[in-house]
Formats: sequence, C-alpha cells, structure tokens
Amino acid sequence: MSRIGRLPIPVPDGVDVTLEGNRITVKGPRGELTRELTPELRVVRENGEIKVERPSDEKRHRELHGLTRTLVANMVAGVTVGFRKGLEITGVGYRAQLIGQKLQLNLGYSHPVEIDPPSGIRFELENPTRLAVVGIDKELVGHVAARVRATRKPEPYKGKGVRYAGEVVRRKAGKAGKIGGKK
Repeated sequence: MSRIGRLPIPVPDGVDVTLEGNRITVKGPRGELTRELTPELRVVRENGEIKVERPSDEKRHRELHGLTRTLVANMVAGVTVGFRKGLEITGVGYRAQLIGQKLQLNLGYSHPVEIDPPSGIRFELENPTRLAVVGIDKELVGHVAARVRATRKPEPYKGKGVRYAGEVVRRKAGKAGKIGGKK
C-alpha cells in the first residue's frame, strides 16, 4: 500500500469539495480549483475527510495512488493557505520592479524583460533583489517561478542571475593563468 496514498486528506472548515465523476472542485477562502483526475482511481469523501482508493495492486494503479492523493491535498492546501516560491537576484545592476501587475527584470540584457502573470498568480517584491511568486495552484506557481528563473539562470563563475531562495549554486574556479606553461 502506498504510504502517501493511504493517508486521508482532512477538509478544514470553510472548504467545499465537490466530486462529479472524475472531476474534483475545491472552493475555499482564497479561491476555487478544478482538476480532472484519472478515472481508474476512486476519490471518496466521508466524515470530513477525502480518501483515494485504488482498484487493484497493478503497477499503474500504485503509481497513480500517491500522485492523485498529493494533487488533491495540494488543492485543499492552496485554497486555504496558498503557495509561495521565493526568488533571489544576484549581480551588479540586476533588479526587479513591479509595473502594475507586470514584473520587469533588468538582468544585464540590452532591454528589460517583462513577464505578465497568468490569472491566479501575482508577484510580490520584498526589495529589488528578492521577489516571490504567489498563488493557489502549486503547479502554476512553480511553473511561473521556473519561467522567471529561466530569464537568466545563475552562472557558475560569479553566481550572477536569478535563483530560487535558498538554492546553492556550485561555483567553478576561473582561469588559472599561465602556471607551468611554455615560456
């Protein structure tokens, strides 16, 4: 039995879960999320909890069991507390600013890079070098954060670029110079 898949998902007060066939809708104080689940597994709501049940011990069913439970749990967590992914900008002259809802990044290119947030996502700036992607859909928050990071990935020599908060970038030594070479 899947250790993650067998755990029940508690439904807090103020969260409404609707099951219609293989579609689940979760409404909460922060918003509403809908997802199509695989029809092979059963999602059951009983006495304030959601349980995911698999029909057999086949490999595919075992694979989907924990995944489905985690997706539903993330939906419940998203509509109650939400998700946040922090980013740090390192480099001389590299900075971010908000222009309305858009994020404008100055990352050493000849032009500023502008990123429009998709619906349900917003950017928060702590200071010009620290920002966060905030939303209720964990998958979308991670995707947008990855898009922002991809505008200028951290390079290994000086560490300049956009990185996730707390990400460790392996540094490389630069040129060693002329040591022991031809004269």
